[in-house]
Amino acid sequence: MNTYFKILKFAGNIRGFLLPFILTSLIAGVFGVLNLVLLKPLLDVLFGQVSKEVLQEMAQKPAPDFQIVDQYQKYFAQTVLDQGKMGGLKLVCLTILLVSLLANTARYLSMRVLEKFKTGMVANLRQTVFEHTLRLHLGFFTNEKKGELISRITTDIQEVENSIANSFSAAIKELILLIAYLVALFVISWKLTIFSLIVIPLTGGFLGIILKKMRHNAGDSQQRLSNLMSIMDEAFGSMRVVKAFLAEKYISEKFFEENEGYRRSVYRYATKREMANPFSEFIGISMVASLLYFGGSLILNQESALSASTFIAYIALFSQVVRPAKEISQAISTAQRGLASGKRVLDLLEQKSDIENLEVSKSAVSFSDKIAFENVDFSYDKSTEVLKNINIEVKKGKMVALVGASGSGKSTLADLAIRFFDPIKGKVSLDGVSMKDISKADLRGHIGVVTQEAILYNDTVYNNIAFGRKTTMEEVKNAAKIANALEFIEAMPDGFNTSVGDRGSKLSGGQRQRISIARAILKNPPILILDEATSALDTESERLVQEALTTLMKDRTSLVIAHRLSTIQAADVIYVVQNGQIVEQGSHADLIALEGGYYKKLVSMQEIQ
Repeated sequence: MNTYFKILKFAGNIRGFLLPFILTSLIAGVFGVLNLVLLKPLLDVLFGQVSKEVLQEMAQKPAPDFQIVDQYQKYFAQTVLDQGKMGGLKLVCLTILLVSLLANTARYLSMRVLEKFKTGMVANLRQTVFEHTLRLHLGFFTNEKKGELISRITTDIQEVENSIANSFSAAIKELILLIAYLVALFVISWKLTIFSLIVIPLTGGFLGIILKKMRHNAGDSQQRLSNLMSIMDEAFGSMRVVKAFLAEKYISEKFFEENEGYRRSVYRYATKREMANPFSEFIGISMVASLLYFGGSLILNQESALSASTFIAYIALFSQVVRPAKEISQAISTAQRGLASGKRVLDLLEQKSDIENLEVSKSAVSFSDKIAFENVDFSYDKSTEVLKNINIEVKKGKMVALVGASGSGKSTLADLAIRFFDPIKGKVSLDGVSMKDISKADLRGHIGVVTQEAILYNDTVYNNIAFGRKTTMEEVKNAAKIANALEFIEAMPDGFNTSVGDRGSKLSGGQRQRISIARAILKNPPILILDEATSALDTESERLVQEALTTLMKDRTSLVIAHRLSTIQAADVIYVVQNGQIVEQGSHADLIALEGGYYKKLVSMQEIQ
């Protein structure tokens, strides 16, 4: 139930929903019961159980204004006296139509209120989960599958809407209707009603057993569905590799295994869920049959004061109790799937970011001196050290390069500089202020990043360069021109309004990279981090991209990670990283002069003079 109420909090103002929903549901329930209660006077007359003298007495009997049933019986009696039994029949039929119209109008209004509540709750929950996920640290996304996250934000939240929201409405609307029926039954015959209620503990005990098993099956099926989405995301995102290695059968078998597991989980859940409905209905019908026998025998043996018409009205009312009781049990069983999904969503919401963020920096942020790494140690899993005792400086206006073998820790240093991660030991500072004391917005507002893999979105060229910034077409064109991208963009069918395709699939590697550089140019940051921005390009593309990077780095502070050492010979300082440690530092000329140096070895391997 804790999960249930946590999710309901996302509905916002529940009072604003509950009051109109309860009111309309109450009206619908009361008028629904009245339809059956008002049959009794007609049955009495039709069965000849009411004499003319009794009708005259009923017509003359004073009835308080708020006693609707008494008022109706008085009017009904007068109508029968004036117009005969046919007149009374017409009155009852018209009354049933009117009451039914009022009941169904109220029911429709309650559904409108419910739908507004459901859609608002689900939209708030989905938005909150998505925004919370965006704020989580980068390490979280390296450990989680994208398909799993997408599944929680889509299918799991959809289950919350279909299950929890619907069960919440049933718990109110059907409960009101059930209470209304029970009140009417107690008024007619409290003895028969108490006899009929012995079924509740029996039904409740049975449902309690199967609900526990259903929740387990629901959680398993949702996890299986998440796995299916992860497989699809990975397969569709790497289709070139799948086809190149003839791995279609392998992927298909992997999908089949999870799909079959999902089918089994859903089947087990459904068999238990569907068991609740016929069981509760059978119990209800059994009670109707028992009441028919028990009450009928009392009347036939003249052991009860109930008249035949009253007993028939009672049975008609009791038969209606089955429906709301069945709806409530069905809602409770269906809610188990929503509760399992809700728990998965709440687990995601309860994830804490390893990077604590300040809304406002503790001091004014203006880059005027340097970024410094002071005795920095770092590890991803807090067991294997990735960086050990790092001490480097990136001074304002200088170009600093990081070189070394793959896996040596170069990209991790860049990630620490932009505070995707925090060091385990030591400090990373900007102008002497620890980055932990600077808000993410202030820090990253000073930094532009160009990575090896140009990340583009399935949108227009213009939107990929602007990327959420309020800017003009002239500014975007100017950024594209500086990035050596204007010529090929204007040659595209719709120019800047051309879609680049999924992850920029309609563009070459060099074109994607230049659009990425144009994005960084438009941001105009004082600090640049270039993470192997040219390593995946052909010679011609590399030349164009390098020209764009040279223009971009002019009069800026740059931290450059490079495998192609020809691109960083002009760096002011080169730090050589090996096994997570700085083993050499200096200019290109200084490092070349070191006999037996690691940098010199790298240079000779790439035949750079």
